[in-house]
Amino acid sequence: MPLSANGADTGVQATELDSTVDVDGTDLRGSGGKPIVGGRVINRSIAKHVGTGSSTNSSGRAKSNPEVVSSFDGLNLRQQRLANNGNQFTVEPPDQGLCAGNGYVLESVNDVLQVFDANGNPLTGVVDLNSFHGYIPAINRGVSPTKYGPSITDPVCLFDKDTQRWFHVVLTLDRVGTSSALSGKNHLDIAVSTTASPLDPWIIYRLPVQNDGTDGTPNHQCDGGPCLGDYPHIGVDANAIYLTTNEFSLFGDGFYGAQIYALSKRALANRASGIPVALFNTFDPSVPYPGFTVWPAQSLTHDLDNNGTEFMLSSLAVFENSGNSNQIVLWKLTNTQSIDSATPALQLTATGMPVATYGVPPSAKQKAGSTPLRDCIANAYNDGCNALLGVPRTSNPIYDLDSSDSRMQQVFYANGKLWGALGTAVQIAGDTEARAGIAYYVVNPNSAKVTKQGVIAMAGNNVTYPAIAVTESGRGVIGFTLVGNDHFPTAAYAALDALTGAGDVHIAKAGVGPADGFSGYLPYSDRPRWGDYGAAASDGTSIWIANEYIAQTCTEPQFMAAPFGSCGGTRTSLGNWATRITRLNP
Repeated sequence: MPLSANGADTGVQATELDSTVDVDGTDLRGSGGKPIVGGRVINRSIAKHVGTGSSTNSSGRAKSNPEVVSSFDGLNLRQQRLANNGNQFTVEPPDQGLCAGNGYVLESVNDVLQVFDANGNPLTGVVDLNSFHGYIPAINRGVSPTKYGPSITDPVCLFDKDTQRWFHVVLTLDRVGTSSALSGKNHLDIAVSTTASPLDPWIIYRLPVQNDGTDGTPNHQCDGGPCLGDYPHIGVDANAIYLTTNEFSLFGDGFYGAQIYALSKRALANRASGIPVALFNTFDPSVPYPGFTVWPAQSLTHDLDNNGTEFMLSSLAVFENSGNSNQIVLWKLTNTQSIDSATPALQLTATGMPVATYGVPPSAKQKAGSTPLRDCIANAYNDGCNALLGVPRTSNPIYDLDSSDSRMQQVFYANGKLWGALGTAVQIAGDTEARAGIAYYVVNPNSAKVTKQGVIAMAGNNVTYPAIAVTESGRGVIGFTLVGNDHFPTAAYAALDALTGAGDVHIAKAGVGPADGFSGYLPYSDRPRWGDYGAAASDGTSIWIANEYIAQTCTEPQFMAAPFGSCGGTRTSLGNWATRITRLNP
């Protein structure tokens, strides 16, 4: 694993944004110049409407948490942008992967990763994922013409205690040569450690997911040719690694169902030259429920019934015109031990489970504070700041943060139960407007019954992007971002128990200013972004959570001071997101 050196302190350079990740609209081009429609290329939604969700009382007041073992800053935008000698794009929001075990913690955000010890001490530098996965840099500005490497996004990872191996997965979109145009080919790159240490060498497998009949894929007849394996996530049981994607047309329009890939984890761990793979399309006519973000469970102990079973959860509100639903879906893959046979015969079932009404959440309002990028774009000080950014003078409000679309977030299996959570609209007693809250579920997967459910919410504020992890004994933690009238974007969490539900909201690390990133401002974008998912992991006894928050603030004059846009080396000119990693003993 190569260590990266920081590049020069940079404000804005040519081709600062990767259109694959950061640009909205229909001006993107793929192979042959065909427009890419349907919004941004990756991390797409199919939600039709913001829902009303349900009414609730506020959760407990935010307060400090005496149960924190350690808490430290993870990766931030400045580190991500300056990795690999600065041959990176500015990317927001941060998509987070987190895995822990054997005394190590690995955080992966967007297109970088870093390994820490259990006390938060960094054991590597900030490693760009293009290098890690064996590609040329994301962009090489030092040559003419500029060269582009594959676009890497949506990292996820886990440590599997059975095989004592680390698994790190990203979605990779290939270019046409070294140009910026997309070729149509996209694949899940699966990095597998060769030992129980993430510091030792890794090997890389590539799983094509364009599903257009090329490279051994089935042909799902996506509009315009190749499909896109969007928003990958990872789970594990006794026999396999499970990767799920949301399948869209890459160069056309339309959603084609969640895809579920099962891969033999023993074959991966043993560096086999051929890896058994089983694929299930949730839009198959034989499947009784549509699948969108079918999130596979991670587990420390496994269900061995039916020759091995992997559980997954998904939500349904995104399919409804009302933006609301009162069902979630339990997915089961059984006979998973057959993945290692000559003829794998896994079987997929889907069961709807009634729950309290939940709905697509509204955007999350931010507490007002210093926003120097916003001021710069508006040229509020008449100092020509916007010209240094190369954009016309444009006025913008402090933007609301994206709260997701009620898709299921991280799922965990422990102590015979399945745990999951999603974002929901909430009407809080005494509050004057709808807020973004979190609906959580504890499921008995054998009876397909929800045994405990509830809502986390706070009057005047929002809680977004939940991620759950649970110990072997069944004690859990939900990590999330807290933001609203009383809080700048803050890393927060709540304890979760199968009998009593969620506890009070606790602050892991308070934010110190508003999010001030390019995606919330014209002329860059009209789609404010805040995360696409958080992350959580369990090492057996402790739980680790990683959440997005804002760790810095500064004024526009400080933003203007040399080196431009860095506010003394605390941010980049186009954004200021950060992440916080917290270890808890529940």
